[in-house]
Amino acid sequence: QLHFVESGGGLVQPGGSLRLSCAASEFTLKYYAIAWFRQAPGKEREGVSCIVTNIDSTYYTDSVKGRFTISRDNAKNTVYLQMNSLKPEDTGIYYCAATYFPVGANWFHSYQYEYRGQGTQVTVSS
Repeated sequence: QLHFVESGGGLVQPGGSLRLSCAASEFTLKYYAIAWFRQAPGKEREGVSCIVTNIDSTYYTDSVKGRFTISRDNAKNTVYLQMNSLKPEDTGIYYCAATYFPVGANWFHSYQYEYRGQGTQVTVSS
């Protein structure tokens, strides 16, 4: 079982920013496609963003394009999700997931990912 440590969540006002981190100590993240998912109460799990291996292509769900940025720091073995211009509808539990296998345009299907973290709460409210 692979383990992640997610951090960076919290309470922020609309228009604010947060940076989420997904770190691993037992495996090397750069060999995995890493995705961020979120789930709000009463709503289905939603793929937010993904960064793939090798060329580090990135994907975003339409509602966060232009506001969120996913990136890797291989030296720190960490994947980040920079979230700007946050909106109340961004509220939810955010967790990272990893797969050793290639992902493409269907990156947002959570069943593809073998490993998942415990999540960090993001609340956007005034």
